Amino acid sequence: MCTSIAMQQGGGLFGRNLDLEYPFGQQVAITPRRFPLTFRRQPPMERHLAMAGMAHVAKGCPLYAEAVNEAGLYMAGLYFPGNAWYPAEVPADLDAVAPYELIPWVLGRCETLDQAREQLARFRPLGVPFADDLPLAPLHWHLADRTGAAVLEATREGVRLYDDPVGVLTNNPPFPFHQTNLRQYQALSPRPPENHLAPHLPLEPFGQGLGAFGLPGDASPASRYLRAAFLKLHSPDEGSEMDRVTQFFHLLDGVAMVRGSVVTPAGQYDRTQYSCCCAGGVYYYKTYGNSRITAIRWAGTDLDRDQLTVFPLREAQDVLYQL
Repeated sequence: MCTSIAMQQGGGLFGRNLDLEYPFGQQVAITPRRFPLTFRRQPPMERHLAMAGMAHVAKGCPLYAEAVNEAGLYMAGLYFPGNAWYPAEVPADLDAVAPYELIPWVLGRCETLDQAREQLARFRPLGVPFADDLPLAPLHWHLADRTGAAVLEATREGVRLYDDPVGVLTNNPPFPFHQTNLRQYQALSPRPPENHLAPHLPLEPFGQGLGAFGLPGDASPASRYLRAAFLKLHSPDEGSEMDRVTQFFHLLDGVAMVRGSVVTPAGQYDRTQYSCCCAGGVYYYKTYGNSRITAIRWAGTDLDRDQLTVFPLREAQDVLYQL
């Protein structure tokens, strides 16, 4: 369960909620330009675009959940169970890339969404896990830059790269369903409703927000998609970068999972482990346990290094006591 949002305001703001019933060893990781990137079947990258995002670092390798590179291209993997399809064998004439390799493979080379589209034209997922104790997660991917967004899905029917005019991605069903489902909610509005039911009766709204009556409030992927789309598409363009970042986190709060509201089949509580926003060379995040935003200004640092830089998450609640 996850929600990713891409906004083109202010040069681009991108980020996501990562919803999971347990932490996965996540920490913020900066991959500099000379950190060697190796792949199962692709040539290694000794030098590449730098990137930063949330990752689990295994054997010195950052396994990114999402990241943005120094050119402003964003990519996130979201849970896609029952639909994601990774064959163990891929023909030699296609670009076979394991799912955990895909984000650095794209962000290491591509500066724009158009370049990513070109690179992914021959991509096929390679169903080989990173290690025996790290099985492959079923994923689809959200890509975005300041010009727009796209969704990459690999299913039994093939690999598809869809235009994403809304700039939102959640989970199942496959992406075309979410686009079709929007048609059922065309009447939603942030403005007061008009009385089309009985114009001859004085039916005045009895409270604010009734224009969006019927907007789903549950945590299912389809409902989170609709809610995120509604909030994002009606979000005003705030003034400064910090105003925009603040608004972005409020959008993510609108689709966040509160512990106890969703119980998995195994009896565990699903919750938003962290929320993040990538904006202007800064990686902002907050966690379920710490609602204070932490900012890592990475774009202005020395990015020609050959070693990862990692930041453990600040997860204890940070309260300012004034008395």
